[in-house]
Amino acid sequence: MKTGAGKLEGRHALVTGASGGIGMAIVEALLEAGAKVTLTGRDRTRLEQRTRHLPANSVSLVSSFDVTDADAVIVGAEAARAGFGPIDILVNNAGEAPSAPFDKTSAAMWNNVIATDLSSVFLVTQAFMPDVKAAGAGGRIINIASTAGLTGYRYVSAYAAAKHGVVGLTRSLALELARSGVTVNAVCPGFTDTPLIARAVEEIVNKTGRTALEARADLARANPQGRLVDPKEVADAVLWLAGPGASAITGQAIAVAGGEVLSG
Repeated sequence: MKTGAGKLEGRHALVTGASGGIGMAIVEALLEAGAKVTLTGRDRTRLEQRTRHLPANSVSLVSSFDVTDADAVIVGAEAARAGFGPIDILVNNAGEAPSAPFDKTSAAMWNNVIATDLSSVFLVTQAFMPDVKAAGAGGRIINIASTAGLTGYRYVSAYAAAKHGVVGLTRSLALELARSGVTVNAVCPGFTDTPLIARAVEEIVNKTGRTALEARADLARANPQGRLVDPKEVADAVLWLAGPGASAITGQAIAVAGGEVLSG
């Protein structure tokens, strides 16, 4: 039996932004542990393409789930419940990370990043709050933040501000829900080997003239282990927080970054 197999049997998890690199790794880990999983995203075709290898009887797809649109989230929440019932484990993973110097960050870019990376966590969590609270000690809210939510980085001021907001929201909500048994935590990956990083590498190449290998090496150097984080390592942290053994862990922002950010 694989590690963690069966420990989430009978639980229903929902993952936003599920078709991305980290999102899909989280989905696969939750399924392996026995959970039923609802995957959400805006693009039905992309969701279907990315989930062909998953067991059809354990997954449900909810498309047109725009995490920045309050009405779409409400409609999507009802569709999610229609699949496997109320949500026990909510994983807020949707996000994006465009980069620009601060003086070239437009108001449109700023507003879009705040909406996608921060306000979305508010909207989605509020929509599923009745479900998670009803789950009591089995209720879990896990927000995928970033090491950018724990420190600062150049050229991503909007992203860093949004992710700091996610960490603050996580801590406040954890205190509000502490007596209910529901736990609320944030997982903060460092530079992770996903399509998002591939796009960052492409931007670095275009702006600096460095090769893709040089750009990836620059990003990896931020990690004291000298490498990019594997999405499965992020998923492992989520799986631990979702399980019964983490019932006393709440209000935490856990860095998965090879020692890049140290918290005490």
